[in-house]
Order: sequence, then C-alpha cells, then structure tokens
Amino acid sequence: MMGAVSVRPRRAVVLGGGLAGMLSAAALAESVDEVTVVERDRLPEGPQERRGTPQARHFHALMCGGAAAIEDLVPGTLKRLRAEGAHRVGMPSQFVSFSPQGWFRRFDCNLFLVACSRPLLDFVVRDQVLSSWPIRMLDGREAVGLRGDARRVTAVEVRDVAGGGSQVLGADLVVDAMGRGSRTDRWLVELGLPVVREEVVDSGLQYATRLFQAPPGACEGFPVVTVQASPHGVSPGQAGGVIPIERGRWLVTLSGTRGAAAPTREEDFKAFARNLRHPVVGELLTYATPLGPVMTTRSTTNRRRRYERVRPWPEGLAVMGDALAAFNPVYGHGMSVAAQTAVALRESVRRGVSGPRLQRVLARVTDGAWRMATTEDLQYASDQPQNLATRLRRRYVERTIRTATSRPEVAKAFFGAFTLAAPFRRLLSPRVVLGVLRGPGEPPLLGPPLTSAEWSAVTSKDTPG
Repeated sequence: MMGAVSVRPRRAVVLGGGLAGMLSAAALAESVDEVTVVERDRLPEGPQERRGTPQARHFHALMCGGAAAIEDLVPGTLKRLRAEGAHRVGMPSQFVSFSPQGWFRRFDCNLFLVACSRPLLDFVVRDQVLSSWPIRMLDGREAVGLRGDARRVTAVEVRDVAGGGSQVLGADLVVDAMGRGSRTDRWLVELGLPVVREEVVDSGLQYATRLFQAPPGACEGFPVVTVQASPHGVSPGQAGGVIPIERGRWLVTLSGTRGAAAPTREEDFKAFARNLRHPVVGELLTYATPLGPVMTTRSTTNRRRRYERVRPWPEGLAVMGDALAAFNPVYGHGMSVAAQTAVALRESVRRGVSGPRLQRVLARVTDGAWRMATTEDLQYASDQPQNLATRLRRRYVERTIRTATSRPEVAKAFFGAFTLAAPFRRLLSPRVVLGVLRGPGEPPLLGPPLTSAEWSAVTSKDTPG
C-alpha cells in the first residue's frame, strides 16, 4: 500500500518579522507561491530599535555557522553587513577571552563571528529578503489564533493592532517565528491537542549593557574582550565583555547571577567591570566615553518547548526560532540556530517533508546549542539537579576548555562547536579526545593576550591616520 504523497505548500504565512521570521520567509520563497509575513510592530525604515525586540540594546553575536546559513539563504547579506560597519571577528585570532580555565591563546583560523547592533542586523536581513523575493509584509498586525483542528492547521487569524478589525489568512503552512512570546502552545490546546512539555533551565542571570564610544585608535580592528563567569568563584556568574560594533562604538555587557547581580546604576558600571575575575574590561572602559544609560534585562532563561513530541502533530504548522528553543543570550547562539533552522526548513519543504516529520527536523537543529547552554547554566541553577550524564559532560567540557587554552588543534575543535560551524559531537572525535586527555601543552597565560599595539590604540588620544 502506497503512503500519502506530501505536497509542497502553495501559500505560507510566517508569524513574526524578526530575524527568524524573515529567514523563514526566505527559506519558503523558493518553493512556495505566496509567502506572507505578519509582524505586530510597525517596521522602521532603517536600523532602529523596535518594541518587538526588547533585547535589541544588548549584545547579539552572529556565529560563523549562522552567518554561513544566512549567506546560503540570502546571498550577499554578509557583504552588505560589512559595508554597513559590522565587524568580522576572527575566532580566536581577534578574541581575547578569560575562561574559567584560563586565557585562550590567539591564532588564525577560518572561524569567526559577526559583531554589530541587533537593529542593524535585523534591518539588513529584512531589506535583503524583501528585495530578493515578492514577499507580502503585513506589519502592524498581530496573530491572535490558529484555525483548523488537531489534524491540520488551515489558517491564522490576525488583528490590526491599531484597531482596524481582524482577518483570516488561509495557509497551507503556518510558521511560528514569534519568539519567546509565542502563544502557539495555548492555541494548540484550543485545537484539542495536549499541553506542550517545556524544559526550563534558569541560571538567574541578569544583564546590564551600556554603549560607549571607543577610543579614537580602537574604532576599527580591535578584538572582542571578555571575562567569562566561573561557577567556582566567590561571585558566581559575574562576567563582562567589550564588543566592537558599527560606527566606532563598543557594546559593553556585564552580567551576574543570583547574589551577584549586574549593576543597574551608571555610577556602579565601571566598578563592577574592574572587580571581575580580571580587571581588563574595567581598564578598557577608562578610555571609552559613555553614550547612553545602563540597560538591563532578566530575560535569559533557557526554554525549550518540545513540540516535536506532541502527538498528534497537525499538518500545516511549524515552529522555529525562540518560539521553539530560546537560549541564554550570553552564549550568542539564538540567531545562529534560527538561521540554521531556516536552512533545514527550506530543505525540508523542497523535499515535501511536512507535519510531524518537519517539526522533528527543526527540533534536531537546536540540540547542540541547547546541550552547550544548559550544561553550563545548570551549574548556577541551584534548584535544578544535574544527572550523571550532565555532570560527566560538564567535566569533559571543562577539561576541553583547559586544554584549548594552549593546544590549537583542540581550540579549533572547541571554537568550531562554539561558533556552530561544526556539530557538538565533533568534540568527541578520537583526535580531539586524545588531545584533551593529553591536557594543556603550555603553562597558562598570566594576563590578557592583547598586543602592545592594541593597548596603545586604546590609551592614545590621537586619531589614527
């Protein structure tokens, strides 16, 4: 007996006009006749903050695995970002980082991250997508419910946020890319489906971010500098970083967990930075000029909705981005996972994959980043027990990082996984495991590996050139 033949959708509606939503639209545009994006906010004409991205003022990294996915979906986007001032930060050649196991040494390899403000990234991606395909953009509209039943979603009801009434958009496929605030779990219950199981790991992290004008000599080519949190110190979770972004600015983010919260007042910001495990972030801020107030957020919980385990799962629905799995933003993985999930969406739709099979494919993309984030954060989540597998994984990761501080072959494997350029399981390859078992090859560095030229660029009052 022949099985049912999957048919590619003709009409698709994407809920959410942020990064995940626009990349989903790009993923569908090649195979679907009509793609409509529904976004609650009125979208700005340029790289401006908007209500729908409440963390836009905080640090967002686009890892090279995510950058490659975006370039695959929307060619020319990385070149456009660079032209608009985004920084290509070599990993670890332009990455000065103090891990709990020591300072990483710097060396050249093909790994990188893209550093820029979130409004710039969102605008460039949105503009690239809308100029590449005839996608209909309905901004100022809010999705208020799904239509259909437990077997199939057939439409979505949207409401004009300005009070202009509602309409029903028919669709062969509805993609939820609405982020942490998604209500699809409740809507599915209304359609007669069971409650979606959630996995939550909360480290209690709080962010504090402030924008600075970089010293004149450090506006271009300056590395990212971070002091990572250590679960073994007297101030758990305290960390900080200096991230160069467009227009010669530094985005400086400080963080702390329960009992060691990040500062909320401007007068406390630099003192907190100087009192991290190493004072380098505070020392750099001595030469930078504040450009605005301290912005804080507590929206850092890792939250994964297990839609792929819902039985039955309706045809005509897919969930991705933060609506599927939201990560602690300190690891910088959310945008990159969304981009890689969009590639998986494109490939699945091309092959006619739909329904529960499609949702399982999208969920698998999140596995590696989820494992990395929660393995680390469970050390700070005192109310959540760690099973034996998690403890063993944590010990192996710690030993891997310690070895990576001085063995380039292990460091490249670690940063390949961290930047999502390679799967997490690559850290378990025989070559990497052998290197980890051998341990560090050199004594630990005693201080940050900033060059004398980089220190001079920070301390000099003269503009280069």
